[in-house]
Amino acid sequence: MAAGFWNGKRVLLTGHTGFKGAWLSLYLQSLGADVTGLALAPEQEPNLFKAAAIENSIRSVIGDIRDLATVERVVADTRPDIVIHMAAQALVRRGYREPVETYATNVLGTVHVLDAVRRLSKARACLVVTSDKCYENREWLWPYRENEPMGGRDPYSNSKGCAELVVGAYRASYFEEAGMGLASARAGNVIGGGDWSEDRLVPDLIRSFIDGKPTMIRQPDAIRPWQHVLEAIHGYLALLERLWNDPAAYAEGWNFGPGDAGAVPVGTIADTLAAKWGDGAGWTRDKEAGVHEAHLLKLDSSKARTRLAWRPKLDIADALDWIVTWHRAHIAQANMRDFTLRQIEHYQSL
Repeated sequence: MAAGFWNGKRVLLTGHTGFKGAWLSLYLQSLGADVTGLALAPEQEPNLFKAAAIENSIRSVIGDIRDLATVERVVADTRPDIVIHMAAQALVRRGYREPVETYATNVLGTVHVLDAVRRLSKARACLVVTSDKCYENREWLWPYRENEPMGGRDPYSNSKGCAELVVGAYRASYFEEAGMGLASARAGNVIGGGDWSEDRLVPDLIRSFIDGKPTMIRQPDAIRPWQHVLEAIHGYLALLERLWNDPAAYAEGWNFGPGDAGAVPVGTIADTLAAKWGDGAGWTRDKEAGVHEAHLLKLDSSKARTRLAWRPKLDIADALDWIVTWHRAHIAQANMRDFTLRQIEHYQSL
């Protein structure tokens, strides 16, 4: 990334109270950005937003992106140079339970953000973060490229495909004509310290390790593209810098995922994390099939590697080491803001 690029930039970040949003908030602050966040209050206790004292150093607005008036007010007040839209309902199984809320947040919420940005701001670069699950999953062996069809058979995945279509329509209808760069980012399964979300593999494992009970895992043979959260964030920021300098050339969809070595079965992640945690940690197979979830999913990130010079810096073993040390520090009641910033600093130095 270019030295000094982010210093003083006004950034509007939706979803700053979530796991990935909290990491991104700290990363942007470390680069000198002036950050305003818009999101619902954190749902889980504990959560990274509070653990790392995010609210102490940014303008934090607790509000719902499903409320257009709230979004308009925040965009108008912030006058952002750059917008990063990450607020979402981000869980597959919750999508099955709450489909209307999922579509309202992930689709109409995206419409609200983009419409307010194009009408009420002069933002030069805007990034919408969706998901690797936005693609029509055909359960094939090949990684998905950015030109593959959007799809998704469950409400969460489908809502992310719909959000990508919304981005495409707003780009063609409004953003291109205004000279505003609008891109989307599709990351693999991000993992990292401070994630306590429900129904996610690593948080479920960490909770069970702390409680001294084995985790029930639904699909240990399912393959996912795993990567540390900082890998995805590094990609988003690299893309936004290019988008700022040349909106027409970079206003597209982009994949940010690991290479083949990072696309491994759920069971392998569970085994490795348990071994690194120690203390007899383990897991068992959940015999109930549950709702449908994709079995095989890989991303082709050749475009980001070639055009953005982006590459993953941490392999799976390193990523899991960083997670274990983060949560061990949290258990020891360390200053988690300082600890998280040190991990960001270490990553930047690689």
